[in-house]
Amino acid sequence: MKVMRAVNTKQCAPIIYALLQLIIFYAGLNAVKGVWPLPHALTSSVEQYPLNPQTFAFDYGKHSATQQGCSLLDAAFRRYFSLIFPDYTAENGQLEVAANNSFNLYSSTDHNDCENYPNDDSSERYNLSVSAGQASLNAATVWGILRGLETFSQLVYQDDLGSYFVNETFIEDFPRFQFRGVLLDTSRHYLPVHAILKTLDAMSYSKFNVFHWHIVDDPSFPYQSRSFPELSKKGAFHPATHVYTQSDVRRVISYARMRGIRVLPEFDSPGHTGSWGKGQSDLLTPCYKGGAPSEVTSVFPDSYIHLGGDEVDFSCWRSNPHVRAFMQKMGFGGDFPKLEAFYIENIVNITSANNKTSIVWQDVFDYHERRSALSVVEVWKHGCYLCKVRQVTKAGLRVILASPWYLDLPGPTHNWARYYTVWPLAFPGSEKQKRLVIGGEVCMWGEYVDATNLFPKLWPRASAAAERLWSDEKQTSSVEKAFPRLEDFRCKLLRRGIQAGPLNVGHCKHEYQGV
Repeated sequence: MKVMRAVNTKQCAPIIYALLQLIIFYAGLNAVKGVWPLPHALTSSVEQYPLNPQTFAFDYGKHSATQQGCSLLDAAFRRYFSLIFPDYTAENGQLEVAANNSFNLYSSTDHNDCENYPNDDSSERYNLSVSAGQASLNAATVWGILRGLETFSQLVYQDDLGSYFVNETFIEDFPRFQFRGVLLDTSRHYLPVHAILKTLDAMSYSKFNVFHWHIVDDPSFPYQSRSFPELSKKGAFHPATHVYTQSDVRRVISYARMRGIRVLPEFDSPGHTGSWGKGQSDLLTPCYKGGAPSEVTSVFPDSYIHLGGDEVDFSCWRSNPHVRAFMQKMGFGGDFPKLEAFYIENIVNITSANNKTSIVWQDVFDYHERRSALSVVEVWKHGCYLCKVRQVTKAGLRVILASPWYLDLPGPTHNWARYYTVWPLAFPGSEKQKRLVIGGEVCMWGEYVDATNLFPKLWPRASAAAERLWSDEKQTSSVEKAFPRLEDFRCKLLRRGIQAGPLNVGHCKHEYQGV
């Protein structure tokens, strides 16, 4: 027989209060640990708003310069819907979220640049506010909207029942450096197009904005040239399976553009051109006639082109009597660095004639007497690399820093802190000099890297550099404080299909599904 008795609510109050605290505590465990890279200004509260994928919608602000029909943002909305609600499909039906909880994310831009390509001065600044029933995302350009969408996607989390939530949040954000790149080497090992596209996805999650495509080098020439088709026919590892056709290149450029990423091509010369001579016997000479550089400027829309210029071996020129005779005629005597400077200056002039800005490796700066002819120098050598940054900026030239971010070098793949504790402006110099440091990039050279190990070697270590290049240095100086956020971000990468390597012992709630 059941016995019914009255309940003393005063006696139960402490128990109910304790239970509520326990519920709040466990709910907090499911909240996001933070955004990566860290925004410049972020405030959030415990105020929690449920999200229902069936009643969630992206929309354009009433006064936005861009409206429906902007293919770049329309595609981004579809892409981010799947990232925000990874478990949801139309067949799933209604999730366990309270009814009538509609939520709109309104995006507004000051300019309509939907049809443009991102460039070296594109604004990526955005403001994001999340409140009851809506979020407002405001930016000057569509590129800022893309960065804000990524941030919003990282703010959304799930409880143990699979329901989606976002907290009240206000963010003002912008990149610290304008150039934030990832270099892939597709000559030493050919990387299939799908691996490049997947890398572009991962780059957008970390707010990188430049894909530096080191497309050819000594081992192979996979770029299928319109002007010189023999270069890939004889210079690629295989002329049919290991080449990038013109269609492939256009696909990569388009895919990158839709994610706010520039494609910076590098055709490194006069060194690193061993594969060139296989298909064009008269190409490896001291002077260009303009064919190859002109094609590159027409195929790749970015305003920058990387000309290389590093690690030139003079032994071939030294052994060639025609080259030596040319040097005597030009008054170079036996000074081969002067010959290389003459070569680079010609290439720079051809590039400038095509309204492009040249980037060169630091070797060119080191031997070039007429440094005023240069524009952007990439510092890559080890040792006191900030000494070189100071020297280049003192000469009035812009700098891209790569030295501390060579991720292909031997070492444990979990050692991300060495790439995080880099201070690009920690050199004695004027504010004018420091403004000439336009950014940096992660380099993944291909001697021991192909599609089988690219992603766990690159991610999430590259993300450590991404935060250094995006976020405020004072707010992100602690490795200990950064670790929980990076560990959480690594789990997000896994859930999004990126094979990011582990940082320590542990697990992710949603492990990588491809193995």
